[in-house]
Amino acid sequence: MTYKYILTETRDRVGIITLNRPERLNAFNYEMQGEWRDQVEQWNQDPAIGAIVFAGAGRAFCAGADFGGWSREIQQREAGEETDRQRRARPDETWTEMAMRSKPIVCAINGPAIGVGLTMTLPGDVRIASDRARLSMRFVRVGVIPELGSTRLLPQIVGVSHALELMLSGRIIDAAEAGRIGLVNRVVPHDELLDRAVETAAGIAFNPLESLAAVKQLTWSAVNNLDIRGVMEQEGKEFAAAQQRPAFKEAVTAFREKREPNFHP
Repeated sequence: MTYKYILTETRDRVGIITLNRPERLNAFNYEMQGEWRDQVEQWNQDPAIGAIVFAGAGRAFCAGADFGGWSREIQQREAGEETDRQRRARPDETWTEMAMRSKPIVCAINGPAIGVGLTMTLPGDVRIASDRARLSMRFVRVGVIPELGSTRLLPQIVGVSHALELMLSGRIIDAAEAGRIGLVNRVVPHDELLDRAVETAAGIAFNPLESLAAVKQLTWSAVNNLDIRGVMEQEGKEFAAAQQRPAFKEAVTAFREKREPNFHP
């Protein structure tokens, strides 16, 4: 299948999905998510594929949400219209839930992984970063909050204190710090990243599919002994409320005007 926003390839038992909006630093939009979910599901049903690698084309893994879409939603809301976000039917299964039941996922973070560009990797199984990677839970800097269950997943990955600092400050950290706090499994030279990620995925894919599925199911069930869907539903309510506040509009406007936002006039 030919996609608009992703590239796909296979190397033996490893499927590779590359986010492919390099001119926009692979900025997230919902069409991109629909494409990668479609491909993940195809490979989940394919016994020839044992693990999946996520990568980014160009200089970034994913530099965050597409601000053009957010700007359009502000205009729709102020005009009293239904927004694109409201118009989208809520999926029966979120990306976080899908990733947790999927074949093993290895994320190859080649550059900026900001906001949703980072949270989309948290329900993955292994994160490997280039030494050029930069990572951030940037949400508070644009007047919203983390999503995709990350207020639950991030503390489990890096510990409560590190997670709160990242989420409350919105600061950008380099690959070395991400490795030190456990946000990524390891940091590798930039030019070796994809090969090392595929090598890791191939080592996983060698194993019996049934055993891999059982390990993931047992592990995520133990980790999420509280309701992850409930966490995401509460995040969704808070995210929607944040989008109604002046700080969000100021952040989007400042981005378009290429200036720092003024949250405290």
